[in-house]
Amino acid sequence: MAEDEASVADALIGDALVSLGGSGVHLDGGAWTTWMVEEAPLPDDPSALAADLEVRSGLDGLTVEYGWHDDADWDALWKSGLDARRVTDRIVVTPSWIDPGRRPGEFVIVLDPGMAFGNAEHGTTRCCLRLMDGAVRPGDRLLDVGAGSAVLSITGALLGAAHCLAVEADELAIDTATANARDNGVADQVDVVHARLDAAGIRDLGRFDGVLCNIEGHHLRPLVPGLAAAVGEGGWLILSGILDHEWAGFVAAAEALGLACAERDADGEWRAGLFRRSA
Repeated sequence: MAEDEASVADALIGDALVSLGGSGVHLDGGAWTTWMVEEAPLPDDPSALAADLEVRSGLDGLTVEYGWHDDADWDALWKSGLDARRVTDRIVVTPSWIDPGRRPGEFVIVLDPGMAFGNAEHGTTRCCLRLMDGAVRPGDRLLDVGAGSAVLSITGALLGAAHCLAVEADELAIDTATANARDNGVADQVDVVHARLDAAGIRDLGRFDGVLCNIEGHHLRPLVPGLAAAVGEGGWLILSGILDHEWAGFVAAAEALGLACAERDADGEWRAGLFRRSA
């Protein structure tokens, strides 16, 4: 398999595992690993799970192995693949057990994702952080849909946003996101809310200076009209979780809603865009 084809396949498998309920997904030595809560409805036959993942990813020939680990084992496993990441000249994301050092002018986000999606190990998150670095203005009001670990909301607050509404549908992620905001000293600026929103529900939240959404493309696409409606005059929208072959369609959808693509970021096969509404 060519390198670009392998990258697409990896992205599709990762998305499929997340859609199945996986958290803390990472790639190591050509194999994907994820963790799920004990109550997850998995079939007894691994081949049935492989067939389900093939349908979700559109790929053939997948093999699956799974088993249960106690909490201590799981804790050690998900920590093993994480390290500090300098994403931009001034944004650093690090787990709590690693001290990356601080340089003048840097914003260090201390993040333990646990069972919540969202750390700088994933290309879609890095895309968002790079775009945010030049977009967030002091005093902004931000909306973060699909907040996961709240890494984007926390970063927005550290960059000067006055308030960030972090909306997450996965109830298991809420405690983690709330703890991450508190541990980074921005609990007063980041409001974590458990809700599953459609486009109309997003529109009902009102208008914001900046809107962020980093979720899988097939979930993201139906939300674009609501996300666009939430962008105030002169505001911006960051969309991420988009594969290369999906990019043109998202640009066209945003432009049809009055948002112009001001900047694009890429990380492997992932694409993200910063879209602006004219004042």
